[in-house]
Amino acid sequence: MVPNRNGWVRALAAATAAGMFYVAAGAVAADKELVIVTSFATDQTAVFKQAFNKAHPDINVNIINKGTSAGVKYLQETAGNNKTDLFWVSSPDAFEVLKASNLLEKYSPNAKGTASEISGYQIDDPDGYFFGFALSGYGFMWNTRYLESYKLPKPQTWEDLTKPVYFGHLGISAPSRSGTTHLEIETILQAQGWEKGWRTVKEMAGNAKRITNRSFGVPEGVDSGEFGIGIVIDYFGFTSKAAGFPVEFHYPPQTTLVPATIGVVANAPHKDAAHAFVDFVLSPDGQALLFNPKVMRLPVNKEAYKKAPEGIPNPFEGQIKAGVQFNSDLSQARYNVVNSLYDVMVTYRFTELREAVKAINEAQAALKDSTNSEALKLLDEAKALAYDVPITEEKAGDKDFSAIFKVKRKKAEDKVTGRQAEVEKDWDNKVVERYSKAQELANKARSMA
Repeated sequence: MVPNRNGWVRALAAATAAGMFYVAAGAVAADKELVIVTSFATDQTAVFKQAFNKAHPDINVNIINKGTSAGVKYLQETAGNNKTDLFWVSSPDAFEVLKASNLLEKYSPNAKGTASEISGYQIDDPDGYFFGFALSGYGFMWNTRYLESYKLPKPQTWEDLTKPVYFGHLGISAPSRSGTTHLEIETILQAQGWEKGWRTVKEMAGNAKRITNRSFGVPEGVDSGEFGIGIVIDYFGFTSKAAGFPVEFHYPPQTTLVPATIGVVANAPHKDAAHAFVDFVLSPDGQALLFNPKVMRLPVNKEAYKKAPEGIPNPFEGQIKAGVQFNSDLSQARYNVVNSLYDVMVTYRFTELREAVKAINEAQAALKDSTNSEALKLLDEAKALAYDVPITEEKAGDKDFSAIFKVKRKKAEDKVTGRQAEVEKDWDNKVVERYSKAQELANKARSMA
């Protein structure tokens, strides 16, 4: 992604605003339907749907809810007979995937006052294929009562969540099931580097109570007290707090700010209605809806923050310290590889990973003050095995290698064929062997304490 995009899209929109409004208004009347594929929760999309219908009562808005990865796959599979008008999710790298597949249409929104960049990161696609309508940061939320009950400290960094004290107290989803989780994982990988980043990810996942089926399951688990801490996108924490749950959200130093994004699908059957909806979410009225208690996202219109609810940070005034500038090109290049790696190493080997992490934690506690060099060496070997990654960063970003990952498994037993199946099977064999060996070595090290 180009670091600094100029404002030609918005300049063009502003220069032709009157003419475009006339054309759009006349054309929209002919479109009686609008089909949107989105990963956003129903109570959030309902806020926008209701407001849009007041402005365009003749348009029937049909919302199809799919996870980000599933939504991308759906658009790819239906491209030959497309029935979708808009794609609307948090993940900008998913739009890079669609753009690379020629599945998005250029458009110049009729919008004023929206920012073109944040901390050097471009909010809109420079070629006009997709547009940021809100900003999002990544971190974790916790249930204050849960932490008090279990006498757990408030975590401040990603590394804090790898500590043994949090074993069994975390909740996280999988990047193949959630675009926001993918961004969270990528943020850590980009902040810490491939090997160290995966170690942090695996240690955190090993401390988890469960891997949720959807990203929504993480805040729900924190709200209910099923687990104390959830790795989430910021608005999950904000909406839970606005709903009255005893929760707090925290941005760790290694976080990023990226736009939640919307784009018109190529060959959209209701193109003018789609354009009208894009214009609406970028308008002052649409941006104001982001502060609805059911939405609680960060607007891209700076003026909107004059009416921000208490506790909502203004990223344009430096109230969020984003220590990582997200690289969408890098994320897009290894998008499916990262998803498959996580599923093989974590999602479908969660029990084995937890057992290895538990054994390492127990050995570490037993050897805390030990000077037994042999035992400490065994513990280091156990950690190296448990947190190993089967491929290098260079391999993950290789275009030809990445291209073989075409199938997203919803269950461990789902069939994958061809080269992807061979690679994932090889990874799985290595992962199972290493988790088992790590557990064995950790147990042996503990026995020597």
